[in-house]
Amino acid sequence: GIPVAAVEEARDRAKAAGKSVELVIYPEAPHGFHADYRPSYRREAAEDGWARALAFLKSHGVG
Repeated sequence: GIPVAAVEEARDRAKAAGKSVELVIYPEAPHGFHADYRPSYRREAAEDGWARALAFLKSHGVG
């Protein structure tokens, strides 16, 4: 996966460039946590992530 430090650096650079960024980390959620057909599925994290994604799209005029 992508190291958390790399994601945090990308967030910091985006913020420094004046962008609005929200980073949510699900510490107990492994790669593929949103795929409900995989053993890595984590319902709570998947539902939260999906709700956040839909809210983001809606706030930007999609959907």
